[in-house]
Amino acid sequence: MKSAVTNLTSSIISRLSTGEIFGMRRDLFLKRYGITMVLLLMVVGVSIFSPTFRTTRNLLSVLEQISVNGVLALGMVFVITSGEIDLSIGSMLALTGVIIGQVLTATESMFLAIVVSVIACAIFGFLNGFLVAKFKMFSFVVTLSTQLVIRGVGYVISQGKSMSLADPNFRKIGLGRIWGVIPNSVLILLGVAAIAYFLLHWTKFGRYIYAVGGNKQAALASGVNVFWTKVRAFMIMGIASGIAGVILTSRINAAQPNIGMGYETDAIAACVIGGASFAGGISTIPGTLVGIVIIGVIYNGMNLLQIDSYYQVIVKGLLIIGAVLLDMFLSRKRN
Repeated sequence: MKSAVTNLTSSIISRLSTGEIFGMRRDLFLKRYGITMVLLLMVVGVSIFSPTFRTTRNLLSVLEQISVNGVLALGMVFVITSGEIDLSIGSMLALTGVIIGQVLTATESMFLAIVVSVIACAIFGFLNGFLVAKFKMFSFVVTLSTQLVIRGVGYVISQGKSMSLADPNFRKIGLGRIWGVIPNSVLILLGVAAIAYFLLHWTKFGRYIYAVGGNKQAALASGVNVFWTKVRAFMIMGIASGIAGVILTSRINAAQPNIGMGYETDAIAACVIGGASFAGGISTIPGTLVGIVIIGVIYNGMNLLQIDSYYQVIVKGLLIIGAVLLDMFLSRKRN
């Protein structure tokens, strides 16, 4: 037995020294599973320093906390993969809440309120995509501008006032639990993730997204409709923002025109940490999910360890810088 363990250890050391891990080249292994290994190490580390972290109740709480940012990141990954960015999603969250409040008050129809709010965000997503794709405008500038426009529309509709929501069924979307255990918001996140995975990895549209983000001129030469590919990517982002806005509004049980500030940062961070390239053409839905969970673990772990919330912002910023630097390093190696 001792001899077998010694031989196995020698074999692993030999493979590591030759650049192999589990029969795979070390650089390829790190590229595919490096971010997952980081997540596992973080989970183990936080669990050691705070036993509360590994309780089922806390883990479900982490998933519930990341549901809004998770849905946003799953929409953002389409935009980033196409080589663009969307800074208007925080304002879309606010607009969603305002529309829900107005429609619920006027019609008392939860279904209609949700549908109208999501459609409104999809329309603004279309507007973002149209301006970027049709007029070749920088998405950073376009969405920075529409961010102000959308939030302004929310203030106009609400007259700058918050509105409490009295529908108990609407509250269950963000705060309810299946069998009293699994949060509804987590099920929504998983449903959106499944749809996003199918669209990005199993459809022609998904292949077009990668093609446009990887090399727009080559995509054009191959017959890809770059205009509609980008427009649809932004519309998906709009729909995801609407869904996330429904969850957030349900959770706070109020329509507030000033919510959603800074949410775009977490969404972008989750995509980049999960392996999406700002240059476009590179991303995965599983990687994005891992990025979402990493951000959630950081926030939850720091809270459990009683680390000041101001430091959480610093850590998040450093994570984004580190992820971008890693992306640049890997891009140079590929070239």
